[in-house]
Amino acid sequence: MTDETIETEKSVSKNPLANSAIPQDELLRMTDDIIAALKTVYDPEIPADIYELGLIYRIDIEDDRHVKVEMTLTAPGCPVAGEMPGWVENAVRAVEGVFDCTATITFDPPWTPDRMSEEAQVATGFY
Repeated sequence: MTDETIETEKSVSKNPLANSAIPQDELLRMTDDIIAALKTVYDPEIPADIYELGLIYRIDIEDDRHVKVEMTLTAPGCPVAGEMPGWVENAVRAVEGVFDCTATITFDPPWTPDRMSEEAQVATGFY
């Protein structure tokens, strides 16, 4: 049932699947807009957004326009672990064409700083 799956190694790639009921140009726009929305969500302890930090592992855009985000946290004991999925869901739900969003947290694989973009590495001093 999943039509558009965007998986990440280091960051989300834009490779819409051709078998989606959503037109390809709209999938591309939604993908860009979802990524832009994710970049508005910040880990309050780190001066970088969750996308650039490499916390987003997977985004699924289904035919019914329900978006499922699989993400992680920088540490299992993160103080905003209970709130972060809601922040992600609210940001993605604001994207035009998205019907709903569910964000789930996984720790497999565990997050490491090498998942960060160069931008995040500079912002956090890891560069």
